[in-house]
Amino acid sequence: MTHPYTEGLAAGVVRYQCCAACGAWQPLTRLACRACGGADLHWKDASGSATVFAVTEVSRAPTDAFRELAPYTLVLATLDEGPRVMAHAAPGVRIGDRVRASFMPFGDGTLLRFL
Repeated sequence: MTHPYTEGLAAGVVRYQCCAACGAWQPLTRLACRACGGADLHWKDASGSATVFAVTEVSRAPTDAFRELAPYTLVLATLDEGPRVMAHAAPGVRIGDRVRASFMPFGDGTLLRFL
């Protein structure tokens, strides 16, 4: 199964859904805009720059696949375009840090990692 977000990660870009009518970004994949109800939604490529909003350190991975990465840092980062995404991050990042997207092959896909 393909999805514009994961296809973007594989291509080295962060994508987000946006409304053509009002310009509002969508926090999740939607069929209608959360702001105006418009149905003309499309995917945009973000610049990859973001600000760290929250940080957590994962020491007990939730699945076998992620155990090889533990311990690892996860962040919520606010893209310059507005959407907030969860991603892996370099150790030592702090709330308020400016970060840049990087992409890490993992299993059959690609993980977003902010540096």
